Amino acid sequence: MSITYMNPAAEELLQISDRRALNRHLDEIVFIDDALVPRLINCLDNNHPFAEHEVIAHLTGARKVHIDYSVHPVELDNKQLLLLEISPMDRHVRIAREEKIMQDQLATRNLIRGMAHEIKNPLGGLRGAAQLLERELESDEQKEYTRIIISEADRLQNLVDRMLGPKVVPRMEMANIHQVTEHVRQLVEVETAYCLHFHIDYDPSLPEVYADPELLIQVILNITRNAASVLGDAGEITYRTRPLRHFTIGQKCHRLVLQLDIIDNGPGIPENIREQIFFPMVTGRPEGTGLGLSIA
Repeated sequence: MSITYMNPAAEELLQISDRRALNRHLDEIVFIDDALVPRLINCLDNNHPFAEHEVIAHLTGARKVHIDYSVHPVELDNKQLLLLEISPMDRHVRIAREEKIMQDQLATRNLIRGMAHEIKNPLGGLRGAAQLLERELESDEQKEYTRIIISEADRLQNLVDRMLGPKVVPRMEMANIHQVTEHVRQLVEVETAYCLHFHIDYDPSLPEVYADPELLIQVILNITRNAASVLGDAGEITYRTRPLRHFTIGQKCHRLVLQLDIIDNGPGIPENIREQIFFPMVTGRPEGTGLGLSIA
């Protein structure tokens, strides 16, 4: 099956011009599965259209997209041809996935806040009782036990506070995202004794954004530290910024947004926890707390 014509929408999706695609085999431009070409031949022979939904198409450059597609036999200039219509679904899949993540996060956050407040009250009483008991004890050996109780109560209190997230109201102002990322880069370089190599790929045309710089620093620092924790001396981290136009976040389409990518050359996120990494206490590292990405 060879290509005789592509419209501009297909050229944009497949990232190849109609002139370059002309007379090339379909599988060279877009590959769906081994059964597609036999089905196309059957459609042409029997004049029977067909459609498929939510399949993965492999494009040139090792790209993959979720698509719906339909095939219809048509006659043009006394020739029997097939019309392949492709509808990219990645945007819809991403929006639905992000909406589910946001709803799950909201439910989890409300649950954690309720549990955290229930934990904090008895912790305060436990710590206060240990302090009163310590005053009554004369033996240093016995006082050591009360100090352990107080220390563990403080540790749990700190854990609960981290689970609850920032307590302050965001202080919004115009901020330069590149000043934020450079600040984080310098912090992490010092923490890792300059073992990591940073690649910088900034778009210098980006305007300032209206945000809380301190919270942005915390978010980017948490994600970068996560990457640094699994990278060795040959580790590489890339900061990349780009503008995106007409981008949908939480079912709201924004005219212009900023995209910041933090990319590393590490082993990646384990498949079994990939869908849960933003939930509290989920971590792929034995020493991890599972709070960094949740807070981010």
